[in-house]
Amino acid sequence: MLLRVTVEHSYRTFTLAATFEAPAEGITVVFGPSGSGKTTILAAIAGLIRTDGIKVDLAGEALDRLRPERRRIGMVFQDGRLFPHLNVRDNLYYGLKRAPRGSIFVDETLALLGLEELLKRWPNTLSGGERQRVAIGRALLSQPRLLLMDEPLASLDNARRAEILPFLSRLRDTLRLPIIYVTHAIEEAVHLADQMVLIENGRVLAHGPLAELAARVDLPLASRDDAAGVLNGYLHSHDYERRLSAIACGGQVYMVPLNSIDERTPVRLRVPARDVILALDAPREVSVNNVIPAIVCGIAEMAAGHAALVEIDVGGGVLLARITLDAAERLRLRPGARVLALIKSMSVELLV
Repeated sequence: MLLRVTVEHSYRTFTLAATFEAPAEGITVVFGPSGSGKTTILAAIAGLIRTDGIKVDLAGEALDRLRPERRRIGMVFQDGRLFPHLNVRDNLYYGLKRAPRGSIFVDETLALLGLEELLKRWPNTLSGGERQRVAIGRALLSQPRLLLMDEPLASLDNARRAEILPFLSRLRDTLRLPIIYVTHAIEEAVHLADQMVLIENGRVLAHGPLAELAARVDLPLASRDDAAGVLNGYLHSHDYERRLSAIACGGQVYMVPLNSIDERTPVRLRVPARDVILALDAPREVSVNNVIPAIVCGIAEMAAGHAALVEIDVGGGVLLARITLDAAERLRLRPGARVLALIKSMSVELLV
């Protein structure tokens, strides 16, 4: 089942023409700079903008033909928008009392978002992260068939953002619910996205699985200073003597610093492009733990920095390597060439 969206809408100085589709479960991140049309897409899906150029189809039902209140769409905004005269419990039950019977239950929601200890609190006594968790809970208890989140972490500092990201990951992995998540923060996108829609100046540049889009040398994500490849896998085993943990991704195993994650737990690896070294032969006596066979898929020259971006298939995923143009020439890198990717364990970011 799919969510299909087409939005054609014009303002005085801006035209949005965006079309994409996404699975009807999991998190689809709409990513792009401020002013690119991300929030307008959410407003169109929710029915807050009504024009003939808007088409929204969820699992075969044309939501664009329904009034906003009949679409059963939950909304979470940047500021939470809790009712100040209601405590946390009553804020949560506000949506539930007006909702049709559904499959999202109170106890499950409280546990997912860690809200059990907050029920008697008032909104003005909550931290920013706590307010957002309550806002998400209220939206879920309205029994939506689609959840829209408009930069819900934008107003939080780094500490509060790090606090709430695990709750959002748990939400993604537990509920079979489509979520459209708008952000311009790449760390949020990498942590949460199953699918990504890249938008710029009112146009969709690409849409598809995060792991595919993050490493494409023809897309702007690869040109960012913080460009990185993303791999999906699971915790394979722990080596307590070496103080390392093994992550299985496709047919490869990556060693990362020892952690306390349970074996078989699904995880995601973020590997910065600047930290991937390419070689033709396996080095001897080197500190790098990960020496991964790879095939070059594509090469692009960066306009600034006199660098080359190399897209490599590591079997079960794609990574990026940012190297000098001189290195690319010395190694005679071409699509189809076989190389080794050298990756330090300390360079790999483990996301759960």
